[in-house]
Amino acid sequence: MDAASTATGGVPRVFALIRALVAVPAEGGRVTQLARAAGLTQGATHRLVQSLLAEGMVEQDGRSKRYRLSVDFLALAARAGNPGDLRSLCRPVLLRLCASLGDSIFLLVRSGFDAVCLDRSEGAFPIRSFTGDIGGRVALGVGQGALAILAFLPEAEREEVIRFNLPRVREYGVYDEVCLRTGIERVRQLGHADRNTGLLEGMAGVAVPICDREGRAVAALSVGTVVERLNADRMPTVVQLLKREAAALGPRINPFDATLRRPAQGLSGA
Repeated sequence: MDAASTATGGVPRVFALIRALVAVPAEGGRVTQLARAAGLTQGATHRLVQSLLAEGMVEQDGRSKRYRLSVDFLALAARAGNPGDLRSLCRPVLLRLCASLGDSIFLLVRSGFDAVCLDRSEGAFPIRSFTGDIGGRVALGVGQGALAILAFLPEAEREEVIRFNLPRVREYGVYDEVCLRTGIERVRQLGHADRNTGLLEGMAGVAVPICDREGRAVAALSVGTVVERLNADRMPTVVQLLKREAAALGPRINPFDATLRRPAQGLSGA
């Protein structure tokens, strides 16, 4: 689009078209449909679509010939709104929670069928955890953080993980399918995981999922401490703090953050 067309109203028309593209179904929209939604003529809509197609901001389905916003456009928008990676975004939260509670705080992120410890802030009490130090991993479903992530995956993904991980979690000797599914349902009802299986003697923990804009769990905030510090009186306060921080983080997560697909990439410089 040249400077003259921009000066005569090209920019408002482009944004009218973009808004129309946002509103079309996942399979995309035809020029006639987009023209009606944007309040433009078919000729003007076609020219604008072709310009956006040339810039890589729009893509066309090869079979249906329908148009939709491209992944490049969505990635550009995500980067503009979310300049930090997940670890950088969560680091102040970990430090704040650790200072407030005095306990160790963990950031876990999903990696396939596992949860990986992306970051941690050490509290005043020496503890052991399922993931250990930064970079450690554990099967989804084992430990509070990994269970919180598993419980809030979309149902189809959750079922796939359960089928794959059942042989792995059974190795701990206290898990079976009924136990795992009961634990998942409890987490979904409460919004947090606080199950203490006794696998790590004297240790206790509680975790909440960090969900993206679609409600999909991509990570978890977890507290690890000694049993005496997570009694019935203190637990509600800890859960409230975790949920408040997780709820604030969720809308700020960049869905195109490479850390969500390749957690090891977010461990550099750890």
